[in-house]
Amino acid sequence: MKKFRVTVNGKTYEVEVEEIGGASGSAKVTASEPVSVSEPKVSALEPKKVEEKVSPAAPISEAPKSAAGGTVVSAPMPGKVLSVSVKEGDRVKEGDLLLILEAMKMENEILAPISGTIKQVSVSAGGTVNTGDLMVVIG
Repeated sequence: MKKFRVTVNGKTYEVEVEEIGGASGSAKVTASEPVSVSEPKVSALEPKKVEEKVSPAAPISEAPKSAAGGTVVSAPMPGKVLSVSVKEGDRVKEGDLLLILEAMKMENEILAPISGTIKQVSVSAGGTVNTGDLMVVIG
């Protein structure tokens, strides 16, 4: 048995608690006046606000990064490459379809962020990519 001194609404009570090993137990309350025990009122409790910090996924139209040989188009999210619409040497205009990336059961069109010539294609249909992986370089 463990003894505790508990103050409720300005009144102090001496409480003995016996641990039984489960969620239930018994308690003995010693007080100078009658005490009633009841379930706490949930409505009287003030809920705590839980803040979840989530890093937003990079949007597909994210500003391209420049590489020594051109502009890098990297994977905005992990997924499977369903098809590649360009090959090295192809000329593309800004907004042209480069490839289709399946992520979370959705087909995402990866578009050319700038006009130029395809310098490098680092992915192939059926392959997988992780966020930030190099897919295409446009020069």
